Amino acid sequence: MKEKTKLTYLESVHRDGRIWGLSLLVLILLFPTALCLIYGVLPKWDAFFKALLAVLPMYWAVGIVEIFTYVPMLGAGGAYLSFVTGNISNLKLPVAVDAMEKAEVKSTSEEGEIISTISIAVSSIVTTIIIIVGVILLVTVEPIGAFLSSPVLQPAFDQILPALFGGLAVVFISKNLKLSIAPIILMLGLFIFVPALNEGTVGIMVPVGVIFTVIVSRIMYKKGMI
Repeated sequence: MKEKTKLTYLESVHRDGRIWGLSLLVLILLFPTALCLIYGVLPKWDAFFKALLAVLPMYWAVGIVEIFTYVPMLGAGGAYLSFVTGNISNLKLPVAVDAMEKAEVKSTSEEGEIISTISIAVSSIVTTIIIIVGVILLVTVEPIGAFLSSPVLQPAFDQILPALFGGLAVVFISKNLKLSIAPIILMLGLFIFVPALNEGTVGIMVPVGVIFTVIVSRIMYKKGMI
């Protein structure tokens, strides 16, 4: 009889990550399937495939790019968990990077792998709890809901994401000013002169910015500038 070999930490991460990733895929597909069965309707397949062809190439490209962009930054466990829970660019990535920065570990190390996974897990739990509490308050306590949805507060909510990335940017820009100049100029130029880009395209532009920064950094390193 073969002796059972004990899985290493990374092997167990990949095993569990694949299981939960495939489980999520099944759950996502079950919802529209259940609606079709309950109401006895089917989508108009010609319109469905036309719409799918319009957006599928972009999402395939972004999905592939994000794998190569986020995994080195989040580690295996953090990447699996982030892709399952979502909100990577505007929540999971800043949380993981900040946690590893505070712990003074790299994402490629075993310590960084664990810190990243724990921070993303805690972030997911806290986010879920806040959403549940917020929904309950908005539904049951009308004054609070009216206050939070007030037009007076809307400008403040619009600045949450810029403030989050701004705080992280100060830390990383201060570490290497030379490396930060090129991506800052690129992103400012794109968002100023391309009106179609907005907060909804952050998920696409983060991988683009990372790849651009890596290329520029490599060129600067070859030229002895850094």
